[in-house]
Amino acid sequence: MIFLSTFARFFSHTIMQKNKPVYLVLEDGTKFFGTSFGDYSFTSGEVVFNTAMVGYPESLTDPSYMGQILVTTYPLIGNYGVPEDSTKDRLSLFFESEKIQVSGLVVSDYSDEHSHWNSRQSLHDWLKTHNIPAIQGIDTRELTKILREKGSMKGKITENPDDAYEMYDPESENQVAKASCKEVITYGNSENRRVVLIDCGVKHNIIRCLLKRNAYVIRVPWDYDFSTVDYDGLFISNGPGNPAHCTPTIERLRKALDGDKPIFGICMGNQLLSMAAGAKTYKLKYGHRSHNQPVRMVGSNKCLITAQNHGYAVDPSGLGSDWAEFFVNMNDGSNEGIRHKTKPFFSAQFHPEAASGATDADFLFDEFIKLL
Repeated sequence: MIFLSTFARFFSHTIMQKNKPVYLVLEDGTKFFGTSFGDYSFTSGEVVFNTAMVGYPESLTDPSYMGQILVTTYPLIGNYGVPEDSTKDRLSLFFESEKIQVSGLVVSDYSDEHSHWNSRQSLHDWLKTHNIPAIQGIDTRELTKILREKGSMKGKITENPDDAYEMYDPESENQVAKASCKEVITYGNSENRRVVLIDCGVKHNIIRCLLKRNAYVIRVPWDYDFSTVDYDGLFISNGPGNPAHCTPTIERLRKALDGDKPIFGICMGNQLLSMAAGAKTYKLKYGHRSHNQPVRMVGSNKCLITAQNHGYAVDPSGLGSDWAEFFVNMNDGSNEGIRHKTKPFFSAQFHPEAASGATDADFLFDEFIKLL
């Protein structure tokens, strides 16, 4: 009886901690009431939505979400739990970085029960371990309509909707500098083709895709002078925030364009390569964050279903005559990649490595390796 009483008190305390009343407050004053799970704490950031039906462990660890509160439009989240946090050769086996990157999570219906062959813990416990607050019971359809109509905006998850806490604006800081590695890290066999990877907030599956194709990856910080490194090809990774903060990277890329060594950029890499080539970028109203973005290869009828996660896009009108658009988005016509007409330089705004998501564009890694 004593054991049962103690267990009942512990269970009751856990439930109370998980289901406390909290609010999501947007900068325009809109308030949503829900209950907490994960870490019971205050957070703020840019509120964005993702329409993917699966892949929350990968999304939550994607560095491109740094400084953001993620809204999942798919209603049921947590039902397949979270895999073990294991690594091989300093890369996570199941996640896209070393930690959860989002500032907070907003879902419609959190599942207390989880079942999957690879599940090792609940989403609630995982979030709590990483001190990430989450809110459930939100009408995410209505919230997404607001974000689509008004655009992504700042917001906060808080116990008191009328508190005076200022909402954090990730645009005010260089998020790439925060997400990038701080020192050079190498992966693979040094006898293989050498790829310098500029880490703007790289997803681990990008490195896995390069290693799978027998590349030796030299991962360098975002502002590293890679001209001092002997390499066969240059890779520019994805990353969070405004590419305009990355002036040192753009300047180094501009010098690299005078050479002939292959260059491949993904997501933030597309934006930085484009800016080095003379283009400008602009902020999308609510970004592209999903598994089902259709893109077309320019000059053909070849279409791909792609995974994407970005809030900025390239205005290709500033590109020089030596450059052309590589892909365009079939929903809104925005740029989805560029290519040089004579040199081995190209990029994609979407994620060919697609963790998680569609793998239609996986061949771009093959094309890059062939050029080395």
